[in-house]
Amino acid sequence: MKGQSLKKTNEGDAKTRLMEAGIVLFGEQGYASTSVREIVGLAGVTKPVLYYYFESKEGLFLSILNHADALQGEMLAQVLERPGTTLERIRGLYRMTYEGVVRYKSLFKMIYNLIFGPPQGAPSFDFDRYHRRMVDAIRTIYLEGRMKGEVVEAEPEEVAILVLGILNFCFHLERVHPELSDPNRPERLLHLAFQGLRQQRENDQ
Repeated sequence: MKGQSLKKTNEGDAKTRLMEAGIVLFGEQGYASTSVREIVGLAGVTKPVLYYYFESKEGLFLSILNHADALQGEMLAQVLERPGTTLERIRGLYRMTYEGVVRYKSLFKMIYNLIFGPPQGAPSFDFDRYHRRMVDAIRTIYLEGRMKGEVVEAEPEEVAILVLGILNFCFHLERVHPELSDPNRPERLLHLAFQGLRQQRENDQ
């Protein structure tokens, strides 16, 4: 897509096209290596249009990340409202997250590279909020399940880290080794985590 115009998408929405262009270029080249000229060229607008909506490249960058933050917040709110068992709700969280990654693939790539890639000279942003929000959602689901007697008593923070560790590993594996992609793997691993590998015996403490 680099070097081409985004005019075919959202023809009348210059702001949306600028955000889409920024997502693509920041994801491919990094923040410091992406120029305003490249962004407006890909978006099919002029520099004054970018300055009108975002004031600067930094303003565009932060608007994109705040948009991603809002998307995650909406997704997790939906997950927490859904009924079901603890495992069903955790699976639902994964499915919705996976659907979001597929739908906003370029955005996920941009954020992934910012977090795990080399320094890009990008403006400061609290990326930990994405992690904290996921931990809080998983912890809430677990505690609600424990109150209903569905799961054993454990440290909620460790349960959240266990679940998030499985999901993060699977997303990382798919990002780094797409040839090993298996959308169903996280659900199988989550089932193992909830069921456990040890045979239960009557005299187990």
